[in-house]
Amino acid sequence: MPPFHYVYLLQSERFPDRHYTGLTTDLQSRLAKHNEGGNPHTAAHAPWKIQTVIAFADASRASAFERYLKAHSGRAFARKHL
Repeated sequence: MPPFHYVYLLQSERFPDRHYTGLTTDLQSRLAKHNEGGNPHTAAHAPWKIQTVIAFADASRASAFERYLKAHSGRAFARKHL
């Protein structure tokens, strides 16, 4: 079975109004990397918790959905529905 591709939304525990959207095949290690400061975009607002995860079997669909969520209309969609 091929690995799933996860689009995830994180929420900062210290700054609840801060969110981050990403894509990975290993959710546990990616969250750990965010929380240990391994990503310059999220280091200042750690620790993070997972708010939403969506699994895709197809890597290109996962990547397209991540790009959508990072666009203006996708952020509005996420705030309303996710």
